[in-house]
Amino acid sequence: MIAIRSVAVIAACLSAAAPAQSVDPARLSETTRVLASDAFQGRAPGTEGEKKTIAYLVARFKEAGLSPAGDDGGWTQRVPLVHTRLGAGTMRVDLGGAILPLQQKQQVYVSTVRPVDRVAIANAPLVFVGYGVNAPERQWDDLKGVDLRGKVAVFLVNDPDFEAKPGEPSAGRFGGKAMTYYGRWTYKYEEAARRGAIAALIVHDTPGAGYGWSTVVAPGGENYDIVRTGPVRPILLQGWLEGEAARDLFRRAGLDLDRLRGEARSPSFKPVTLPGATFSADLPVTSEQVQSYNVLGKIAGAKRPDETVMYGAHWDAYGIGAPDAQGRTIRPGAADDAIGIAGLVEIARAFASGPKPDRTIVFAAWTAEERGLLGSETYAVHPLFPLDKTVANLTMDILQTGGPAHDVVLVGAGQSSLEDDLARAAKAQGRTVTPETLPERGLFYRADHFSFARRGVPTLLLMGIAGPHTLVEGGKRAGEKWLEGYMACYHQTCDTWSPALDFRGAAQDVELLLDIGRTLAFSHQWPQWRPGSEFRAIREESAAARH
Repeated sequence: MIAIRSVAVIAACLSAAAPAQSVDPARLSETTRVLASDAFQGRAPGTEGEKKTIAYLVARFKEAGLSPAGDDGGWTQRVPLVHTRLGAGTMRVDLGGAILPLQQKQQVYVSTVRPVDRVAIANAPLVFVGYGVNAPERQWDDLKGVDLRGKVAVFLVNDPDFEAKPGEPSAGRFGGKAMTYYGRWTYKYEEAARRGAIAALIVHDTPGAGYGWSTVVAPGGENYDIVRTGPVRPILLQGWLEGEAARDLFRRAGLDLDRLRGEARSPSFKPVTLPGATFSADLPVTSEQVQSYNVLGKIAGAKRPDETVMYGAHWDAYGIGAPDAQGRTIRPGAADDAIGIAGLVEIARAFASGPKPDRTIVFAAWTAEERGLLGSETYAVHPLFPLDKTVANLTMDILQTGGPAHDVVLVGAGQSSLEDDLARAAKAQGRTVTPETLPERGLFYRADHFSFARRGVPTLLLMGIAGPHTLVEGGKRAGEKWLEGYMACYHQTCDTWSPALDFRGAAQDVELLLDIGRTLAFSHQWPQWRPGSEFRAIREESAAARH
């Protein structure tokens, strides 16, 4: 984090040119401080930290003036999860008799979401599948009908056009630098499971993933999933190959990974089996089914209560892990996403203190976002308010604490008309909208709003790591310094609250979503997906419900 202001200054007014705020930076700071304190143990699902978090959130929702909106008239929605943790074991690649050991967190990082006692894989062939994309609508198929049953699929991270040069066949096919869902690790694991693979490994590189190796290994071998009953089971083992370790592995197998990376940018690419290479793993697994919870409150609409405007943020972080260099084990998730929860509480307070809205306002604090958007996904599968009459989902995840900004960063530009509402609200604050500068991170697919977008609900995400803001004090360079400082603590023990953090910029962004939500709550407006959005057709299927 970048130390900029003392807490005594947090509640000061913004610059004289900016309008007054109803969202108090000091209250945002205090809520963040409490949730990120050691008492909450890093807020991991299914732990004592969760119990304290749920009790705290229910109390804050009551205090803000909300009514319960969960299961059976209560404050919570049940989210049953499978929780797994790998123990110490062995992994290796056999290369024609030469053994290449693989160490967890060094050459490889793996986990499982299968509720099994042991991951046992013996001499499974490794198949390089390029980016692993099967996208008929883009005339692209990396897999070419390859049989992956019982094999280990090795993927490249991101999309086929992420590194494309002008004139290459993949250039612009998947949005250029802007990641599509095909670039996300979740898609790749899902595709491997659909094809019957026993394991999937993604070659890590920081630019393509959007984060470094330290972020990859942060979960420490544990994982979560929703309880699944469908015909397709998750793969037995999933994870990442460290970049240099992957190059070494391919070289030992007589292949050039960098050359293959180039070939994978062509639609003619075909999967390549690593000659003579097999993967084995013997890893004990501790698994349990844990009961986690979303927390939901509402303000019922006075005129059209069946139409809902939803605000969301996730309450979970990464809990307790291995000690860092200073011996700290709690990963408190101050910015990710205690600050979003703080914003949720302040928006609830603002609505409750004003006139009753025409539409119902729903406030959702999600569990298990860090484990794959599992709390919001559970809600989307079992909605407590009809999704076809959910007007919009407005999500806060990692708001910047570098101070007031001249701009707000838009994630997923070109998706919906909510971007016009954001521009209007920003203009009222004397600010502008800047498109995300790091679209390769795929942030549009990495927060809880995506569980709603994929069901057709128009969404808007505010996320401070989508690109550097132009700060009032220090300009763009100051925004870059804040972003660089925060990313060094992303999912780490150093994502902590500090009295030196400046919450005035976060308050600006919370105020933007409050403004947009008020407009929607007191109108007949139904935001629309843009014609080029992949979610437009899904929403149109339920158009009759909104007339």
